[in-house]
Formats: sequence, C-alpha cells, structure tokens
Amino acid sequence: MNDTLYGLIEQRILVLDGAMGTMIQRHGLKEEDFRGERFASHAHSLKGNNDLLVITRPDIIRSLHCEFLDAGADIVETCTFNANPISQADYHLQHLTRELNIAAAKVARSAADEYTAKTPDKPRFVAGSIGPTNKTLSMSPEVNDPGYRAVTFQEVVDNYTAQLEGLHEGGVDLLLVETVFDTLNCKAALYAIEEYAARTGWQVPVMVSGTVVDASGRTLSGQTTEAFWISISHMPGLLSVGLNCALGSKQMRPFIEALSNAAGSYVSVYPNAGLPNEFGEYDDSPEYMAAQIAGFAESGFVNIVGGCCGTTPTHIRAIAKAVQNLAPRKRPVNEHVLKLSGLEPLVVDETTGFINVGERTNVTGSRKFARLIKEGNYDEALSIARQQVENGAQVIDVNLDEGMLDSEKVIVEFLNLIASEPEIAKVPVMIDSSKWSVIENGLRCTQGKSIVNSISLKEGEDLFRERARKVMQYGAATVVMAFDEIGQADSLHRRIEICSRAYDILVNEVGFPPEDIIFDPNVLTVATGIDEHNNYALDFIESVRWIKQNLPHAKVSGGISNVSFSFRGNEPVREAMHTSFLYHAIHAGLDMGIVNAAQLGIYEEIEPELLGYVEDVLLNRRDDATERLVAFAETIRDGGEKVEAKAAEWRNAPVEERLKHALVKGIVDFIDEDTEEARQLYPSPLEVIEGPLMNGMNHIGDLFAEGKMFLPQVVKSARVMKRSVAVLIPYIEEEKARNCDTSAKAKVLLATVKGDVHDIGKNIVSVVLACNNFDVVDIGVMMPCDKILDAVLKEKPDVLGLSGLITPSLEEMAHVAKEMERLGMTIPLIIGGATTSKVHTAVKLAPNYSGAVVHVLDASRSVPVVSNLCNPAQREGYIAALKAEQEEMRKSHAERTAAKKFVSLDAARDNRLQIDWEAETIAKPAQPGVTVLENVTAADLRPYIDWTPFFMGWELHGRYPQIFDDAKVGEEAKKLFDDANALLDRIDSEKLLGIKGVAGIFPANSIGDDIFVYADDERSMIRAVLHTLRQQQEKHGEANLALADFVAPRESGIADWIGCFAVTAGLGIETLLKEFADGLDDYHRIMTQALADRLAEAFAEMLHEKVRRELWGYAPGEILGIEELIAEKYRGIRPAPGYPACPDHTEKATIFDLLNAEAATGITLTETFAMNPAASVSGLYFANQASKYFVLGKIGKDQVEDYANRKGIEVTDAEKWLAPALNYDPA
Repeated sequence: MNDTLYGLIEQRILVLDGAMGTMIQRHGLKEEDFRGERFASHAHSLKGNNDLLVITRPDIIRSLHCEFLDAGADIVETCTFNANPISQADYHLQHLTRELNIAAAKVARSAADEYTAKTPDKPRFVAGSIGPTNKTLSMSPEVNDPGYRAVTFQEVVDNYTAQLEGLHEGGVDLLLVETVFDTLNCKAALYAIEEYAARTGWQVPVMVSGTVVDASGRTLSGQTTEAFWISISHMPGLLSVGLNCALGSKQMRPFIEALSNAAGSYVSVYPNAGLPNEFGEYDDSPEYMAAQIAGFAESGFVNIVGGCCGTTPTHIRAIAKAVQNLAPRKRPVNEHVLKLSGLEPLVVDETTGFINVGERTNVTGSRKFARLIKEGNYDEALSIARQQVENGAQVIDVNLDEGMLDSEKVIVEFLNLIASEPEIAKVPVMIDSSKWSVIENGLRCTQGKSIVNSISLKEGEDLFRERARKVMQYGAATVVMAFDEIGQADSLHRRIEICSRAYDILVNEVGFPPEDIIFDPNVLTVATGIDEHNNYALDFIESVRWIKQNLPHAKVSGGISNVSFSFRGNEPVREAMHTSFLYHAIHAGLDMGIVNAAQLGIYEEIEPELLGYVEDVLLNRRDDATERLVAFAETIRDGGEKVEAKAAEWRNAPVEERLKHALVKGIVDFIDEDTEEARQLYPSPLEVIEGPLMNGMNHIGDLFAEGKMFLPQVVKSARVMKRSVAVLIPYIEEEKARNCDTSAKAKVLLATVKGDVHDIGKNIVSVVLACNNFDVVDIGVMMPCDKILDAVLKEKPDVLGLSGLITPSLEEMAHVAKEMERLGMTIPLIIGGATTSKVHTAVKLAPNYSGAVVHVLDASRSVPVVSNLCNPAQREGYIAALKAEQEEMRKSHAERTAAKKFVSLDAARDNRLQIDWEAETIAKPAQPGVTVLENVTAADLRPYIDWTPFFMGWELHGRYPQIFDDAKVGEEAKKLFDDANALLDRIDSEKLLGIKGVAGIFPANSIGDDIFVYADDERSMIRAVLHTLRQQQEKHGEANLALADFVAPRESGIADWIGCFAVTAGLGIETLLKEFADGLDDYHRIMTQALADRLAEAFAEMLHEKVRRELWGYAPGEILGIEELIAEKYRGIRPAPGYPACPDHTEKATIFDLLNAEAATGITLTETFAMNPAASVSGLYFANQASKYFVLGKIGKDQVEDYANRKGIEVTDAEKWLAPALNYDPA
C-alpha cells in the first residue's frame, strides 16, 4: 500500500478529508449519544468526547467517512485526534486509549475499503490522526514559573505509544501528527513512532502538520514555518509536512509558500473554512476555498490538500475538483546543507559566513556563569545568554558540567528557561557535555534542531554508532571530536585518520546525514615550550582544509580560545592570536567556532610587529618563535606603557580618522565629542553623515566581506554609527526649519526584508531622504513579503525601498518583486544593501516586476534616484533609460552565460496550443451582433459588486463579508459599508450616475496569430482584425499561448465567433464630485469614485454572465453565485487590452470600432487609449473551453517586427506600445 501511495503522490495532488468535528456538531448529539449503554453510569460528563463515538455511535462516524470519500477524498483520518491518555484523562477514560484507536481505525478502514472496492483505480487510504494533547513541553502553564512543565518528554512519548498500539492493530495506512502548536510535542510523537517501529517492525509513512496561530507566521511555541520544518525534517519515512487549522486558506498562503520553499518532503495544506465569525462559525464557501487552494497548486506549493475546521464534504468536493488536473509540487533535490533552528532557522551554507558559537554560557569557560548557576541565580545567567545573542552569537553553547552541580537536572531547568525567552531561544543551542545523560536530557527539552557537543570514537565503535543513531532520532546535528580508543588526535595524520574513519561509520553505516556532521579536529595550545606542540595550530588549519576537500558536506568547528592558553592574563596577545588563527582557519574552510566575541580583533589592524610574532608561532615559521613571542608579550601586558601609548595614539589623529577608528573598533566613549567637532568643521551636518561616517561604514563593509571582521564587531560598529547620527539629527532638523523647507517631496517606504536584521544603511538612507524633505516611513527589519505589501497598500508610497545585507535576502527581494507584479503594483522599487549590485538587480530582480527597479549604491545616491522617480518631468525618461540600461545588462549577461531564455517566433508558433477542432462543439450565438444596454440601474448591479477591493481601497483589509467580524477593522468596515450603501441608494434613486454598456458577438476565425472578424455570417468580407501576441518563453511540456489559439483557424472550416464589450458607470460623475468638493466633503467625493469603479466592474461581471447564458448562450444552464463569479468559475474568459495576455492598449480602438462604443456608451479613448470616464471596463469574450487567462511575458524583436507588419505600423511605434513586454533594448 505504501508503494501505491508514493506512486500516486508523484502523479497527482491527493485529497484529504474535511472537519470531522464540524460534521459531528451537525448531528446535534446529546450526552446520551456519547454515553450509549456502556457508559450510561460513567461518573463524569462525556459530551464533546468525539473520539468516544467510535464505540458508542460508530454508525455516525462511518457515515461521515463515507461522505468525505464520496466527495473525492483519497485519505480519511481516523476519529482519534484526542484518543490518547493525556487528553482522555479529562473524561477519566485514559484506560480506553488502545480500544478507542482500534475501533476508530477499523471504522475508517471499513469505509475506505468499501470505496476502494467500488473504484479500484482510486485506492483510498486511512491516516491515523495523532493530535497535540492539551499539555506542552516547550511552555509553562504557570505564568510565575517559566521553567515548569506539566509533563515530561518521556510521558508524552509513552502517551503516543499507547495510541500507536491501537492504530497499528486497527490497520491504518499512514500516521498524521497534526495541529502541531508545540514542536517539542511533535518531536516526542515522532520519537515514539521511531521507537515503536524499531520494536515491532511496523513502518508506515508519516505526515506532520503544524499550526500557525496568527499573521506572525509562527506556531504557538514561537517557531517560524521554516524553523518548524528543520526541527522535524529528520524523521525517517516522512511523507509530508504541512499546515492546518487556525487560519483560512487566504491567510495561509504566505506561510504555505514559505514552507514549500523550505521543505524537502511533500507538502500538505488543509486550512479552516475561513476565520471564525462572532458565533464561532466558518463562512468561506466551498467555491472560494477551492479557488484559493487551486491557487496554491498552480503556484507549485502543494501535494496533499484538504480541509480543517468548518469544512464539509461540499468543500472537499469543490477542492478535489479544483485540483484534479493540476500538477503536484515536485520534491526538491537534497542539497546537503546544514540547517539548524531555534525559534528561527539558521542555514549554514556558502553565503552564511563564519558561525559564531557563543561560549559564555559554559561553566568551564566562564567563572561568572558558573557562579550564577551554582547560586541558582538563573535570571542573571540568562542575561549572559541574551548578551551573547545580542552581540552576534548565532548559536549558544550551553555546558553545565561541574562537580558540584546535578547536571542532568540543571540542564533541563536552564534550557526550559531559555525556551521562555524568545530573544535567546531564536538561535539554536549547542548542548555541550561529556556526559551522555546530560546531552539526552537537553535534547528532550529543545524544540529546535540543536547541536550535540559531542560524540567520539573514544569508547569504541559500538557506543559511537548507538549515540549517533540517538542524535538522529532526536533530530540534532553533532560535533564529532577527533578522539578514538587510543586518545586525542594531536597531529595532522591522526586527525585525518580519526575523522575519515568516523565519517565512514556515520555516513555509510549509520546513515547519518553528512551535512549534520561537524568535526572538531581539536584546537590545542601552542607556545607551551614543548617542541611537539609547535605544529598544533598549523596541523589544525591543515586538517580543516583536508576535511573540507575530502569529506563531502561535513562542517568543521573548534574551540578557538584553546590555542592561546599559554598567554592567559595577557589579553592583547590572546586577542591577536585568536584573530590571526581564526583568519587563517576560516580561509582553510572553518565553518564555525566556539569563541568569545570580546576577544576578537580585526586582522588588518593587528599591530604589524605583534602579528609577525604571533604568526611565527601559529604557523610554526621559526624554531625560536615561542621565545620571541613570550619576550615581546611582556612589553604589551594590559596596563603597560606601550599599550597605553598605543591606545592614546588614535586620539591625536584628525577627526575623520578618529570617527573611522571608533566605528571600526566599536568605541562609543568619544563619539559625541568627535561628532560635534566634525559638525563644526563641515558646512552641513548632513555632510558629516555622507562623508566621514559613510567612509567608515564602507571600510567596515570591505573588512567584513574579506573575512577580516566578524558579525559581533559589525553590530558594535552599528551602535556607534547610530549614536553619531543621533547627535546630528537635531542640527539637521534645525537646518531644515531655518531654510523653511518643511514640505515633503514624496513618500518613500523602507523595509529590511524577511530573514535580515541589518538596517544601518537603511537608517542612513532614511535620514538622508528625510533631510531632503521626503516623507519616509520605515517599517523595520525582518519584514515578511506580505507585511511589506500590506504597508504599501496602507501607506501608498511613491517609492518602495528594500534593504538587505546577507545573500539570502537577494532571493527574498526577488520574491517581493514577483508578488508586487502578481498584485498589479506599479510603484518604483529601489534596492540596496551590501550584497546587492547593479547587475544582479538588472538580471535577477527587474525581470520579475514591470515597474522600475533601481539599484542604489549608497545613501548619497538615494536622493537623485528618488528625485528622478518622483519628478513627473523626469520620471518617464529616467525609467526608460533605466530599463534600457538594464536590458542591455541582461543581454550582456545572457551572452556571457550562453543562456537561452526565449525561442524564435516560428518555434513558438510551432508549439501553439493544439485543439481538436473537429471534436469541438461551437455554439452559434443566440443573439449575434451588437446589443446596447441603456436601462441598467445601480440596483441591477448591486448583487454583482465585489466589495473586497472597495474595502482595500479604503485601507481596510479583509474579505467581504468576513471583514465585519474583524476585531481591528470590523466596526469601521461596517460603518463604511453602511455609508456606501446609503450613497448607493441615493445614486440609484436620483439616477446620479450614467450607466451604459454594449456587447457584440461576431463571426470570426483565426489566421496565424490574428483574429479575423467578419462582416456577417457569410464570412466573405473582413470587417476588422484583432491582433494577438504569442508567448516566446522557452516552454517544456506546455504550449506557447496566444489568444488567437482559442478561436478556430480558418483552414479548419469551422465557423467560430468572438465577442467584445465596453461598459461604464461613470457618466456624469463630475457633477456629483463637484457637489461634494464644494461642500468640502472629501469622504463622499472619494466614496463616489470608489463606488463608480465597483459598479463598472459589477456591470462587466453581469454582462459577461448575460452573454454566456443569453446573448451567446453557450452556457444557458449556468447558475453561479457572486463568489463563484469572482473566482472565475465560469467557462470562457474576458481579457482586457493592457492586461497580461494582451498588453497592447491600442487594440481597444478595434473593439470600440466593432461596437461603435463611443456612440453607444459615451466612453471615449484618450490619445494613450485610456478610457474616460475612468470607471469603465472593456475587453474581449472567448467561449472555448480551453481558453484561460495567461501572462504573455517578454517577446523578441522578431515578433515585434511581425506584429508591426500585421498592424501596418512602424516598428518603433510597436516598440513604444509594447515596451514593457520587450526582451530587448529597442534603442
């Protein structure tokens, strides 16, 4: 059965059932139904214990399974969500756990087998539902005791094991660990499943489904979706990961997209039927929900779909139908990248840089931390952990091995407290102990993917294998020390010997993921006076290089401070040794290190004489290196004259150099006075920012890029920069006031993208722009795409600026650009940050967005860029020049990479959509020719209004009518809705808006990419030609579409038809607008425009329905509700010129000529083919069943030349109108 399941999931999207609880509620069961005869005298209430119904009312449960199966479900869940001892204890029925699960599995099995027998080609599967219980392992139920847990990891494992026994005996096909709000509970369930499989040999596929509790995109225990995936991805036999419950399908989109981008398994989604209303009910219709989930599938997000709370068999039937012909998501290839997680993900790849593991939460390395732990002063001990994260530690090493401590107990207490501190818990934990019992206790209280420090071959291969398997089972990575049965590796040969042997055992015998292996080849102390120790540092560096070259995907770490123990007490020498050693080790391939950021300097700034002595020791360049460094070290001890002189020397430099030094060193002591001195030297305070401060930050960027400066130091530099800017701000504001320059030129919205916390450059850009009178709105760091775009809709900026420092931010920027395009946004997008570039922007970002996308090199360039984008006189020329430049860059890049992204027009036509026209039934219109509609009223159009965009226009975001239940905007939305309807009443009763429309259906055939419209049904005279464009992207397995493909070709001999329309609801609107303007009533003036727009769209919807059912009549029996119409559930399409399938606005002229639209409706076209009144819609009608909306994309010059020839216009004119669609620079 497993082979069948895996085979099917590769072929199509599978359908899960809907809400068992919702369907049970519809039966209106009473207490006696739950009790039955068997539990009639049970001492406690049983109503609401749905799982018990598998014993007392199995007929109801079986009938519900059958309803979902009949609706098209491939997988039904057992009614066992709470059939575990912890949950059943609420009803005092925990002793029934095994029986409940057996009964539930057998009921579901019976129903599934019945339907499989009916349709053997569509086998049905039973998933054993495993719920989260009502207790959590990552959170305390006691507000005043954050370290307390109501249950232990082993108790949760035992709880799930009892459930598994029953599900196994009952015969389920797979297991579904669902509605996960605490990942540690889920890990306990997965641990129980693995243990049970090992004991019994029963192995079935496992699905895991988490729950994002709100728009933050996090689980209740605080994890992001990507961190959640990383935490559970270790599970063998993991069929899928997904999301369910809490949110409706619309709200779930950004989170299922994020999960789909991260997951290596198949992906499932089964949302609620919307958000609950004030009665706790769910309002999303089957059609709406199916359309949303179909959108997930079309975007390639999912493999398994279904419904959670509020979803009925009708919902499942609609969902099954919507996805039946859509391709499933393809599983990505394993890239063997180390992925760790706390509350947030840490992906260690070539873009990450050196990973700093904080060492101060280690009782063996920090006397202060050890004292605090021994005293039980956990609050202060936590502050040390918090400081490490604030200073840039990406992982924290926790070691509590001390003779006077009960380490097994203390590790649990301390890690539980860390879990209650989101600012600490966001990073992964390295559980560091020489005792396996301590490590295992630590693994049992961390929900993320941790690092074990460590295992080794010291106690032999058998124990090494056993512990490696346990590490895998807990879902952790591990440090492997270079120890074996003989002892510690202390030479390059021994390091290579032990590490290669350990790698072979782990990868080839245990099956340990190689990317989760972190070798520590032993950083040993040099300069001890013992000759055998002289090569320790160099051997470590060379062993790093060997591991990276010979042990694929493995990582390398080390305890950096060990190298300098000989110089304890001499911090300047130790800092120089750590900095130089780390510099050389990182260049050899060192991925991470346990290091005190406070003991790191900047390689380039180590005093040359000291660096020479240090590197003679580290690289073993001289026999007398140790003696020479020891002698020199005596001259630079802390407090020595040489140190004091050196420290004072930089204070004598020019102010520009002092500012640079303070930035690089992170020194805030003198920044106020130095900034003030610089302010008095420069003509404007703004020039201090654009001059010395920017020069210093640029130098820091260069050092960071070269591996000569590390993240903690960059964070310190940022603080100095912000302090300096804060000193200057009052003077900048004063200068603006003095110049009476307070008007804002334009609004700019700035954000640092998701996954990136760096905002220094963005803050500077903000200051510089504000100083130049731009209105700047900075929404902060770590901004998910949906939050950024919500802010765009709310703030309505003239320009959006995205910032990011790390390389993954580039992908997030591309994602934001794609979403802006999908949502039809047009505002310019500016890009900045250390890893961004002009070429990358042109090649990777700009093609995703039809608006302007501009790279801004630094803050000083932001003003002219934004000025050009916001100045009406310069904007068009500037953007045209920008696009031309970027197109040339793309062409140059394409030539260099020899990448062919487009095909010739001839090849695209050879790959046109193939329709068997002989088999097509072409409906002759019931009423061909032109039909004018002059007596349509606002009352006629009201039922067709899509109110959701109306609310969005007023910055009230939510779907109608659910928006009225929104806690934040519901009250205001209702007031707005009432006011709008009052105005609509007046518009209707007083006939204040002229509403007219016209539709026409004409005989037509396609010839090539053109549609020839005939004068009459004799088809002997051509009346007009509609010109369409064909996709030229290289396609694999799908056609290069043109709208002409949807009309029968002339050579087929089949008589086909085409329709077109134009409608308006804005005639005479100026009179009403003037009335409100004269009355200073902006509210109703804006509302009038918004309602006219909604009425025009409603008219287009109503007229299309009339065409389908009456005028053309190809769908006479169609009956669709407004939500189905909005979701485009009808047959045929009505694309409009200027939109993705036909970007040429000039085609409107042909439509208007065919319809005589100006005379019929009063709509006119401007010289740029815009419609006036603005509240107007026009387009074409296609009736063929294969017709669908599509995006033309970019086209080549061969098609533009062909198009110009077909239209009888100059190529330059064609290029002008098609400029956004060109894949070349027409200049």
